[in-house]
Amino acid sequence: MPDPTVLLERDGVRLTADDSVATVTLCNPAKRNAQSPAMWRTLAEAGRLLPGDVRVVVLRGEGQSFSAGLDRQAFTPEGFDGEPSFIDLARGSDKLLDETIAEYQEAFTWWRRSDIVSIAAVQGHAIGAGFQLALACDLRVCADDAQFAMRETSLGLVPDLGGTKPLVDLVGYARALEICATGRFVHGTEAERLGLANLVVPAAELDATVRDLAGALLAAPRDAVIETKALLQGAVGRSYEEQRPAERAAQGRRLRDLAGVGE
Repeated sequence: MPDPTVLLERDGVRLTADDSVATVTLCNPAKRNAQSPAMWRTLAEAGRLLPGDVRVVVLRGEGQSFSAGLDRQAFTPEGFDGEPSFIDLARGSDKLLDETIAEYQEAFTWWRRSDIVSIAAVQGHAIGAGFQLALACDLRVCADDAQFAMRETSLGLVPDLGGTKPLVDLVGYARALEICATGRFVHGTEAERLGLANLVVPAAELDATVRDLAGALLAAPRDAVIETKALLQGAVGRSYEEQRPAERAAQGRRLRDLAGVGE
């Protein structure tokens, strides 16, 4: 089989595509795939570069850790070369701080687009920003050595990369508060029990399990998956009475499409 096409490789991020499946790899294992503003901009660019025929996106990390979170260099006075340090941002205007964090969040917001299904393949540590990146995906398949932790509160900060909403949706308010406020580790088996992980498998089986899941997702017609995903995403904000007409409308679109009948 031909090797996947490399579409982007920069700042600790590699984007490859193989027919309907794209893979985003965090590829700085020497730093346990610690994250930086440059990585976040490249992750956002990866979302913009996805070919139109991609249906499944796999997010993975090289080495022993999925991602150990924010690179601690961000907290030094020097920060990263060419980037404002967090200390500089704290001294800046509210508008600049808000705009900067909004730019960082773009790396975490495209994974739940309606035209793709995203899978985070998590092994080892997924801490802070790493936890939030895994939460950004639709699905999570974890190795049995996976360890999630939201350490921001322990550092005097808050999770601000889009992770709070999906965490509450998955585990409920009380459990989300306990996980964030204590900063404790949630291991693979507990993650599955709480609903954070769809599957937990031995580390040696992680890649094969993700491939099997991607194949199963590709088995159904694309438009049916897109409509179903949108229907389920919208259900969170709808009442039962509101959801049923949404189901009828979506089914009507699918039936007309299958019958070749225009709107």
